[in-house]
Amino acid sequence: MTLIDHALDLLVQHDMAGFLQLFAEDAVTEFPFAAPGRPERVEGRAALAEYLSDYPNLLDHREVVAKTVHQTTDPEVSIAEFELAGIAVATQKPYRLRYVVVLTVRDGLIRRYRDYWSPLAVTEVLGVPGV
Repeated sequence: MTLIDHALDLLVQHDMAGFLQLFAEDAVTEFPFAAPGRPERVEGRAALAEYLSDYPNLLDHREVVAKTVHQTTDPEVSIAEFELAGIAVATQKPYRLRYVVVLTVRDGLIRRYRDYWSPLAVTEVLGVPGV
């Protein structure tokens, strides 16, 4: 099982503690398309834990409906395209969201995680702006 497979399994299992353990203590997480007022960069595992603390209360991921992983010329870098389906917790409505993640992994831990998610799609799913 690849690291991205394991990470997605942990999200579907709602195991945020396990998901966070995949990140190096000094990992950098970037959100190039972050909604206004939301951070574009989070530094360190502890800061990422705080950033994601309310995540399970917003989106209940139930299934990975599509996934493609692209290897790059750098053996530490891969690109993952995936789609998650689940239920928006507040509205109890189903959703499907697409993600593209550029992942740098060294010594078995995520060192850099660039998450190209759509804040517009998430706003539509959750019915609240700026998540």
